[in-house]
Amino acid sequence: MPELTVAQALIRFLAAQHVQRDGREQRFIEGCFGIFGHGNVAGIGQALQQEAAAIRYYQGRNEQAMVHVAAGFARASNRLRTLACTSSVGPGATNMVTGAALATINRLPVLLLPGDVFASRRPHPVLQGLERLDSGDTSVNDAFRAVSRYWDRIARPEQLMPAALEAMRVLTDQAETGAVTLALPEDVQTETMSFPDEFLERRVWTVWRQAPPPEAVRRAATLLREARRPLIVAGGGVIYSEASEALSRLAEATGIPVAETQAGKGSLRFDHPCALGAIGATGTSAANRIARDADVVLGIGTRWSDFTTASHSAFQHLDVRFVSLNVAAFDAGKLSGLPLVGDARAGIEELTQMLDGHAVSADYRAAIASERELWLAEVERLYGLGHAPLPSQAEVIGAVERASGERDVVVCAAGSMPGDLHKLWRTRAPGTYHVEYGYSCMGYEIPGGLGVKLADPGREVYVMIGDGSYLMMSSEIVTAVQERMKLTIVLVDNAGFASIGGLSRSVGSGGFGTLYRYRRDDSLGLDGEDGAGERLPVDLGANAASLGARLIRASTIDELDAALAEARRVQQTVVIHVATDRYQGVPSYDCWWDVPVAAVSKSNSVREARREYERMRERQRDYLRPVGEDG
Repeated sequence: MPELTVAQALIRFLAAQHVQRDGREQRFIEGCFGIFGHGNVAGIGQALQQEAAAIRYYQGRNEQAMVHVAAGFARASNRLRTLACTSSVGPGATNMVTGAALATINRLPVLLLPGDVFASRRPHPVLQGLERLDSGDTSVNDAFRAVSRYWDRIARPEQLMPAALEAMRVLTDQAETGAVTLALPEDVQTETMSFPDEFLERRVWTVWRQAPPPEAVRRAATLLREARRPLIVAGGGVIYSEASEALSRLAEATGIPVAETQAGKGSLRFDHPCALGAIGATGTSAANRIARDADVVLGIGTRWSDFTTASHSAFQHLDVRFVSLNVAAFDAGKLSGLPLVGDARAGIEELTQMLDGHAVSADYRAAIASERELWLAEVERLYGLGHAPLPSQAEVIGAVERASGERDVVVCAAGSMPGDLHKLWRTRAPGTYHVEYGYSCMGYEIPGGLGVKLADPGREVYVMIGDGSYLMMSSEIVTAVQERMKLTIVLVDNAGFASIGGLSRSVGSGGFGTLYRYRRDDSLGLDGEDGAGERLPVDLGANAASLGARLIRASTIDELDAALAEARRVQQTVVIHVATDRYQGVPSYDCWWDVPVAAVSKSNSVREARREYERMRERQRDYLRPVGEDG
């Protein structure tokens, strides 16, 4: 029973944790990102220094970004590995709250170790500590409760053992995983105890593949056999469960088409005859037209988000029925459907057996093939648009796709680019499309890309980021340079918030507050308004170069093609700066997103947008009709 500080025992414990699935075993906590200050420098910081051979320390630049790196790493590892993140007391801790929300919303395991105020309360109020009139045991770390799947405060050394074990249980539970926060008072971190050898020994957590109940699978198979126009919606659970091959076999055997959510994109190769591409508010014409008339919809590993269902307007068949195969009962029970609670791959394999010999009609296959052909032609049209004088964002995406290899990964998160990527990017393998859209967090792109690269340094990682997100969090370029982890960052500059500009125009507000312009006549200006000021003299490319990246500038698609080819030969992080036309977007295809418009306004454009909003809202469905025992 070694005498260790709480921090030393925690680091040794984390280094000894392993996970296995399908007989493959690996370490679960692969390292720890940290920014030190009072609250963790003498505790976790000293422990990481002492135990450097057991667990690698990574130096972060921004606490929120550290958590994004961990989330990107966990997602790229199919949730079977992650990183820990430690911060100081106060602002260092609360900087991680946004990252915790992103991880929990996306069901990604990350372990957060924020420093906390003294448990003894002798130094009180401590520097950067919160004082409340109604509570003596509340600190800013209580803010993590709402965005963590598990939260605890280690107020005594002996509390570490049950808290650490519970933390690992949640982190490795595919249904419950998300951010786990262990708040560590700075005095407790440095206190000692004789920790049992059993607590510090190697421990393996098994991720079991549990099939859904046989009777539920039978009912689902009956529904699919009786359906005339069935559809599969593949979510992130297909990727995390490594179920892509099983899904491909099911689709090939039955002819049932597959549409994909943002997290599920790449579940099928884009050229699979049953692949319809993206669905919902950022969906393809092929997927959304097939979804409109689908009578049975099988969701696999999806949480049925607002964008996936196009705000409950995507599925218009009067008698549409839903079946949801999901490891989490919470998600499986949505849309009043038939819940199949279990592992995605195990459930798909069970359904494939139950559907043996069944296939959709020849007419339905022909409709699927026709919609696919039309959509693939639309992608080619947008990739070759030849827009001038500035290229379109779609053309930039096309250039990056041409430059990428079979296993290379594209990373993005916020703005208009995720929607365009969801529609256009032609995925060739699971895990190569990495767009964070559960939280759509501006600033995720570069740290998320670093997490992907750390998970598999042998792959090229293309980070696509707009100028708005870049301005919010470019700091981890420095970390990528320090760790010699090459990223190719395509910085798309349209001098403003292009996504919200388009949304603002759609609700009649003319792009208000979305342009990067000098103030003129007491206004920041609207789109096309003569009173708008001149563009700001901001050079984001020069900024990237100052952070240690290799800078390449491109002003045309030909120059971008050449820049991407050059970047592939370079061994350091590269930033390719390219300006685009903010008004040349990718259209929406047979879809809608519920963004309420002001019910009264002095503006004619707003009133017109409200009328259109009320017309589209009539398409929304409640999907309350349950699936009965008769299937």
